[in-house]
Amino acid sequence: MRRVQVAGLFLLACSLLTVPVYVWAQQAAPDSVKAEKKETAARQEFQQKQSKAAVAADSGSYVIGPEDVLYIYVWKEDNLSRTVPVRMDGMISIPLVDDVKAAGLTPLQLKELLLAKLREYVDTPDVTVIVTEANSYKIYVQGEVRTPGVIRLRTETSLVQAIVLAGGFTDWADKKKITILRKEGGKDTRIRANYNKIIDGDAGHPDIILKSGDIIIVPN
Repeated sequence: MRRVQVAGLFLLACSLLTVPVYVWAQQAAPDSVKAEKKETAARQEFQQKQSKAAVAADSGSYVIGPEDVLYIYVWKEDNLSRTVPVRMDGMISIPLVDDVKAAGLTPLQLKELLLAKLREYVDTPDVTVIVTEANSYKIYVQGEVRTPGVIRLRTETSLVQAIVLAGGFTDWADKKKITILRKEGGKDTRIRANYNKIIDGDAGHPDIILKSGDIIIVPN
């Protein structure tokens, strides 16, 4: 009889010990599922942003500027991953690192800068910078071209390429007297260009690489 009582007490003790473990497992399971779902959602958002990116994430040539919109993805840190606009002062705001100067950097350079800053708070961070809206790099073409107006650029573009993007010249265009208005360091500069000599490969008239804000005027 005594053995039966001891065995019963033993079984009761075992069952009491298992209950907290079972309860903990029941509580932990939903938390892990929630975390997994959250990470999956963040990854899917990242893939969606990447597929619709205005500029390739590994771009080493596009220079970020004011009015651009960026998606900063920090792997397994969904609280840090977010869409941020580049303000007119060239800054973006990211948790932990606060304000960061993004304007003037390529996506790759900004990635390296964010990695350096996040290493103070996150172990082995993995960052991707995606330009979802490239609004800063734009030029203006007016005069004797077929589609004058604003042209938003994604990569380094020359005068000849810009004329193609503007639909080419009209029949009345004076290709020898093109003017490019450029503002640098608060000063206005006028650059004269002879399209015919550029096309002919004249050594004295190389093609001109355009800068954001340039105004191309094609007279008649």
